[in-house]
Amino acid sequence: MRTTVIGSGSWGSAFARLLALRGHEVEVLTLAREEAVRLQATHENPHFLPGVQLPQAIRFTGRDDASLDGIELLVYAVPTQAVRDAARWAAPRRPRDTLQLSLAKGYEIGTLDRPTQVIEEETGAGAAALSGPNHAEEVGKDMPSATVIACADEAVALRLQTALTSETFRVYTNDDVVGVEFCGAIKNPVAVAVGMSDGLGFGDNSRASLITRSVAEMTRLGMIQGAHIATFTGLAGIGDLIATCTSRHSRNRLAGELLAKGVPPAEVESRVGQVVEGLHTAYALHDMAGRLGVEMPVTENVYQVLEGNRTPRECVAHLMARTPKSERHEGL
Repeated sequence: MRTTVIGSGSWGSAFARLLALRGHEVEVLTLAREEAVRLQATHENPHFLPGVQLPQAIRFTGRDDASLDGIELLVYAVPTQAVRDAARWAAPRRPRDTLQLSLAKGYEIGTLDRPTQVIEEETGAGAAALSGPNHAEEVGKDMPSATVIACADEAVALRLQTALTSETFRVYTNDDVVGVEFCGAIKNPVAVAVGMSDGLGFGDNSRASLITRSVAEMTRLGMIQGAHIATFTGLAGIGDLIATCTSRHSRNRLAGELLAKGVPPAEVESRVGQVVEGLHTAYALHDMAGRLGVEMPVTENVYQVLEGNRTPRECVAHLMARTPKSERHEGL
């Protein structure tokens, strides 16, 4: 399958490698021409995916020099807030029958659109979403992983499943696009909260409590939007939540640790060295929960820290002082 991947970050590079090893023809587009020249010369991406040699068959091209003529699959491997720009660029260039796949996990600030909604708005064609516990650092080293492709069109989902499944990358399908994208977005600010707990020196009890109570938040807000409850216990839900909240690879968890240690919110992403989706998604979830009237105490406290209204330690006191409730009667 002739494929173009927009984005040369950690996940874009690892995903391109996965496709190339499956025998697909792969071109990766970079924003800067200079970056494409460097990647083409070395087939290594030490800043985003250190220690991984990328297949020589992958071509790297600056976006301004690229053509989408004849491609069969277009992959959006850019941060959520950059999806609209990428889709707008692709819209007049992509063949009409090209399959589209989003790897982004978040909500567009302002519109509160999911990545596949943004892609459809800009290109006039639908897109599938891939989500799950898939740290690029591990996928890039062929460590066994599983993921889920969500698409309203079962035939498209099955075609992508066949194209991507390998000995080390197991792909499931799901028709709950809303739920899969929602879970992929909300787990990031939850991981920021867990990172704050870790940064304050708290232990396993605190981490497990935050993760578990966040599942209740995910379910409350997600089901109101039409997500299926089974999705929350699947790879895109619990699976990705566990990986993002506990992994040493998690940028979102690291961001939370930095916040707990006093790093100003405006400096966190530069300290992490990559985009931290959870910092942006916290704002989108604050707006979404407010519009829908849904209580989201964990992610709301992350928002309050980012706004400078509370310290991470004050968030702990705020959460622990909430009115006691029955765990069994939350409409889950």
